[in-house]
Amino acid sequence: MSQDESEARRPWRELGLTDHEYRLIADGLGREPNWTELGMFSVLWSEHCAYKHSRLLLRQLPSQGRRVLQGPGENAGVLDIDEPVALAVRIESHNHPSFVEPFQGAATGIGGIVRDILAVGARPVALLDSLRFGDPASPLTRYLFGGVVAGIASYGNSIGVPTVGGEVVFAPVYQYNPLVNVMCLGLVSRHRLMKGQAAGPGNALLLVGSPTGRDGIHGAGLLASRTFDDRAAEMRPAVQVGDPFMEKTVIEACLEALETGAVVGLQDLGAAGLTSACAEAAARAGTGVEIDISLVPRREPGMTPFEVMLSESQERMLLVIEKGREEEVLGVFRRWDVPATMIGRVTGGGTFRVRDGDRVAAEVPASLLASGSPAYTPPQEEPEEAARARAQDPAAVPVPAEEAFPAILEKLLALPGVASKEWVFTQYDHMVQINTVVAPGADAAVLRLKGTSRGIAVCTDGNGRWCWLDPRAGGAAAVAEAARNVACVGAEPIGLTNCLNFGSPEDAGVMWQFARVIEGMAEASRELGAPVTGGNVSFYNQTGKQAVYPTPVVGMVGLLGDVARVVTPGFRRAGDMVVLLGPPLRPDTDRGWQGLGGSEYLAAWHGMVAGQPPIPHFKAERALIALLVQAAREGILASAHDVSDGGLAVALAECCFAAAPAGGCLDAARPASTPADGVLLGVEVDVPAAGVRPDALLFGESTGRVVASCRPGDWPRLDHLSRAVGVHVQPVGWVRGESLSLGVSGRVLVDVPVARLWDLWRESIPRLVAGHDPAPP
Repeated sequence: MSQDESEARRPWRELGLTDHEYRLIADGLGREPNWTELGMFSVLWSEHCAYKHSRLLLRQLPSQGRRVLQGPGENAGVLDIDEPVALAVRIESHNHPSFVEPFQGAATGIGGIVRDILAVGARPVALLDSLRFGDPASPLTRYLFGGVVAGIASYGNSIGVPTVGGEVVFAPVYQYNPLVNVMCLGLVSRHRLMKGQAAGPGNALLLVGSPTGRDGIHGAGLLASRTFDDRAAEMRPAVQVGDPFMEKTVIEACLEALETGAVVGLQDLGAAGLTSACAEAAARAGTGVEIDISLVPRREPGMTPFEVMLSESQERMLLVIEKGREEEVLGVFRRWDVPATMIGRVTGGGTFRVRDGDRVAAEVPASLLASGSPAYTPPQEEPEEAARARAQDPAAVPVPAEEAFPAILEKLLALPGVASKEWVFTQYDHMVQINTVVAPGADAAVLRLKGTSRGIAVCTDGNGRWCWLDPRAGGAAAVAEAARNVACVGAEPIGLTNCLNFGSPEDAGVMWQFARVIEGMAEASRELGAPVTGGNVSFYNQTGKQAVYPTPVVGMVGLLGDVARVVTPGFRRAGDMVVLLGPPLRPDTDRGWQGLGGSEYLAAWHGMVAGQPPIPHFKAERALIALLVQAAREGILASAHDVSDGGLAVALAECCFAAAPAGGCLDAARPASTPADGVLLGVEVDVPAAGVRPDALLFGESTGRVVASCRPGDWPRLDHLSRAVGVHVQPVGWVRGESLSLGVSGRVLVDVPVARLWDLWRESIPRLVAGHDPAPP
């Protein structure tokens, strides 16, 4: 198009590019781009692909460590686990597609993250899902919640990858911007570790998998990189459509093709489709590529070069094949009946040339397209509303009357965000591949490494409410809690991936939150020795002026020396001691809030999202992790459970519930003859007040605390270990009876049959799905 024509129409704005960005493109090319080229730049220079507002800040995150074999920049991070195989880790968001079309949005999120793991040559072995929804009583939330869970179950179950964990949180700020973050783990032979590089001029480019359609066009540019408005439903065509059965055969065929040794590069076709796969692979290798899109198999007639290059049709991979060995690899795909087509070659010189038969449809420098976008440092300013909420006076919150404490606990346990997620995870196959040792419901899932006694622990964590009140503390707490959770099952944290969900980066308040969250996460990752192997940033989770809570989701992985020593949260047997590990609450801790700031209790009972949330103490966290790992190794813990949402009272109730066979925790280590099989165990606990208000003691959420139990005979060793590593340990009660009995300095404030609490906790989500008010009567 001519410059005058372009200036008159400014078509780049329709594609999400600014005038400044358009000029950079034209200057880089030395001419005006044509329509296909403009479309290609619009997706690769979108916020979703280019990280324009975040990549300078992300450099603060530590990404190196003795176990990091591959860090950020490739399709997935890879960690050394002291085995012939390495562990691939990756998390992604599919937020906007899941709001527009919840089933397909969530399903294709699974497909995409699995292909990211496949792209480093790994076999996918586990999935986790971290989900956020709005008001649980809203019909819209029920529609989104049901659709997302069904989409995850349909795709994950069909491809035979177990879904072993995750979280589900509800809060009104996610009403029109649900978050759907999906994490995948894979195992890869160290000598087969692949990179998404188009290396070696002359090597062939092989496109495999589903034919290309018009689904997903503009997915990265217009769907993922803009805020929502009331036209969201019109974006449905931008959501991809998944075919899990094709995905399964693509996985198997690609893994077999790698065994030939003829594959020198492997790249997923995800966001921005063929454009990103070719451009990024060429840019990483410092080469160029030339493809002929007339050869690309299509399922719709009349597709233009623009549509072929921007399509995000699912279940497609790009392989770079050593010149002369093309037929060897094609034979593998024929055996698996997976479509595979040679579409071009690697070239020298760095040009990405797109032919449509004899005609050149696009010709751009691969590096300009893949990594030439501008990086912005927009203004930052602390949001006034959150600052006011954080500064509220804790003395204004009245201590409830003693007779209200049972009702508070019942209300907390029935909150959909706290209640049992059995309705969710029983729809997922968490046993396929038969490596699952601890399934959904525990602090972390555990997978056995086949052929060894060792295991991998994995969890996802993140508290958006805390991050809204104090983003730096909240970001640090997300890392600390995730590390604590894998330690609770006995695993040493070794690395993490993250998914950072925020509102519009063009909002100074959002960027202030983002910068502070990164600072907190970076400090916590360094202090706890868990480097960041990669991740994902999802901006524009915002409708109008309403942004989601700043929500970093941490996917932490840990190594377990012996899965036979795994520790789970449920009490094992009557007569065991109950102990509280970690710093005791004091009147002067947490700036006077004693763990109530940003708590579930404060929000649910007092209707307040306010106060200073807990700030992690890294020295204490490191000591607690060391204690949990060593105690598990020695087999002296009967159970361990992190104190988090709802505080000590909720944690104790969950320990009672997890003792029941239907309590949600697959506990392979539990002796079959214990009373726990078929019995809800009760607990009697009394905590000294020491000047702390009783509601803070029972419902405060101070970090760095774990409820554990042990045989009385193991107590001396646990006490010795705790002193040796510098962890405060406090015996607080016994596993006995059939009630949850909680006292503060000798006064019993809660005494409720565990069976009643279990019913409230277990039935909340089913009542929500059925359209009933999830709150208890």
